[in-house]
Amino acid sequence: MLTMHVHPGREEEFEQTWLRIGDGVTGHPANLGQWLVRSADEPSTYYIVSDWVNERLFREFESTPGHLEHRKILHPLRARGSMATGALLAFLPGAASADPAAAPAGVLVETSAARPVRTSVGAG
Repeated sequence: MLTMHVHPGREEEFEQTWLRIGDGVTGHPANLGQWLVRSADEPSTYYIVSDWVNERLFREFESTPGHLEHRKILHPLRARGSMATGALLAFLPGAASADPAAAPAGVLVETSAARPVRTSVGAG
């Protein structure tokens, strides 16, 4: 998970840029997906959660020209940041994930027989 603090006043530019270049990460064969979350307490703070097949493949991705270009594009918007990695130990689906109609507005619920239920906040 990457915690990114963007320069105040550049939040919308950051969000649009992140969405525009996101396929530079999600297009990698070892990437399972990523999520952008804006802090409710600090509007210039974002959390980027990136899901990978394993840490070795993520570390290999970090040194690819595509990732270096991705970082170069976002760097001018970034005031500071930090990153933490970890391994998912468990996933407990919530009651709302069983019934897509019960999901709150702005939340997309996806189900798949091959993967556990995942929810992500919609862009709107």
